[in-house]
Amino acid sequence: MFGRPRAWARRHPVLIDSFTVSPLVLFCLATVGNFSEAQWLAGSRVGMPTGLFLTIALLAPLMVRRNHPREVFAAIALLSFGQWLAGLAEIPANLAVLVAMYAVAARCTAAWAVAAGLVTEVGLALAQSRYTAFEPSTFASMSVFVVAIWVTGIYANTRRRFVESLVERAERAERERDQQAQIAAAAERTRIARELHDVVAHNVSVMVVQADGAGYAIDSDPEQARRAVQAISATGRKALAEMRRLVGVLRQEGDHTQEYAPQPGVAQLGDLVKQVGDSGLPIDFTVSGVPHVLPEGEQLVIYRIVQEALTNTLKHGGPGARALVDMTYGRGEVVLRISDDGRGAAAIASEGGHGLVGMRERAAMYGGSIDAGPKAGGGFQVLARIPTGVTV
Repeated sequence: MFGRPRAWARRHPVLIDSFTVSPLVLFCLATVGNFSEAQWLAGSRVGMPTGLFLTIALLAPLMVRRNHPREVFAAIALLSFGQWLAGLAEIPANLAVLVAMYAVAARCTAAWAVAAGLVTEVGLALAQSRYTAFEPSTFASMSVFVVAIWVTGIYANTRRRFVESLVERAERAERERDQQAQIAAAAERTRIARELHDVVAHNVSVMVVQADGAGYAIDSDPEQARRAVQAISATGRKALAEMRRLVGVLRQEGDHTQEYAPQPGVAQLGDLVKQVGDSGLPIDFTVSGVPHVLPEGEQLVIYRIVQEALTNTLKHGGPGARALVDMTYGRGEVVLRISDDGRGAAAIASEGGHGLVGMRERAAMYGGSIDAGPKAGGGFQVLARIPTGVTV
């Protein structure tokens, strides 16, 4: 709400400092006309020209006190000391010393703040001894006013540093969160690339087997050879589609220990639901719509999304939670809805978890989307839409 005004104030410090000191400036200028009639010391007057010069000289540096607090305080203190040496009377503009002292206390280190407070106290003692009879009680009461301004400046300095530290910590946490998300996305892309490699390798293996069968049957059974060649063509198209998705995805080097075996797909969802249900999470699994053949890569994405969503329910759903897995075959897409009636928004988020990041990365590989979050009535829901290209 106040972000833009504060940013504008940081960009225009002179305007802000001028505005905040404007009441004192107006008050001092309003009293300039009384200088020629004031009898401050025996035989000493502050006339109009001298009073106007001192007022401007004492107040003008305050306009830049935010960026140069020590220099402003030094200039005003020296000018006031010169005024005292010349025997000139006090004027309202001498209050600028207090404003400059506050600026030092609010903007500089503790050592400079203490120095400015001591200089102000010395100036107060000199002024009282020159212009009036020095009375300890009067000096003490006036010192209370000076110390109150000084303490207020110290408090403003402490609060400003505390707020700056909080902002810095928040910015650092945001940068670390973005870095962790990028690392998680890179790791998930690596895992996807490895699994897609296995899918393509499996398709190529099928093509090799079909090609060998066609080679043996081309003379004895031309019809069987024709079907084998058609299977090779269909499998090759699927392999090419998976290879296109593989382009640009980094693959972890040196990891060749996994066998080229088919990855789990839609057919294994029932086994997955049973396996998770045996872990203590009751699950209702429903399939609606007209099932159609999906590429192995999309089947793997669907399987992993359901697996990750159920794993999150096991971890965060709490005791007594139930889950629902609904898979709907639609026109041109498969819709997955994995929901539970567990803790939902009240669940404690675990540090270092990147399950949702992984699901979004997987869905994005096929142009899909993931919408995950707590439900209004309690519990958590993951809604995934995976395009299939099948419109019938």
